[in-house]
Amino acid sequence: MTSYKIKKLNLEDYNKCSNIWDMDKKPKMAKMFYDELVNGNRITFIYLENNNFIGEGSLVFRNNDPDYTIPDKRIYLSRMIVKEEFHNRGIGGIILDYLIDYAEQLGYEEIALGVDTDNLNARHLYEKKGFTNVLFIGEDEYGEYVKLLKKLK
Repeated sequence: MTSYKIKKLNLEDYNKCSNIWDMDKKPKMAKMFYDELVNGNRITFIYLENNNFIGEGSLVFRNNDPDYTIPDKRIYLSRMIVKEEFHNRGIGGIILDYLIDYAEQLGYEEIALGVDTDNLNARHLYEKKGFTNVLFIGEDEYGEYVKLLKKLK
């Protein structure tokens, strides 16, 4: 078993996330996430092995979409991703469990997320972890997706 740790992302390490996903290909998204980290609306946790950035997941407190956030009740799980060559090793589940536990510790009753309809591996993981309430199915610039909700209490 490889030893790993999960730690809260420090702003000065933000660019290391490009080890996990290609930030240059999604500059708008990368800037939005950075700005949310700066203003305290986003908290990101990094999954590390041997100090390498392998995966990440974020919680967002306020979002314009009421399906995703309700103040002090529902928190939004945003951008959970594991570096491709590390897929199918259970890392996503470890990050997901950590984020769910963290949201519970903060006192939230619900946690919501959006996932691409065709991302079957992620959908299977989310359903296995209790994201079984479908809030919405729709399409955006990235394709068809579904919003899922998990009750924490």
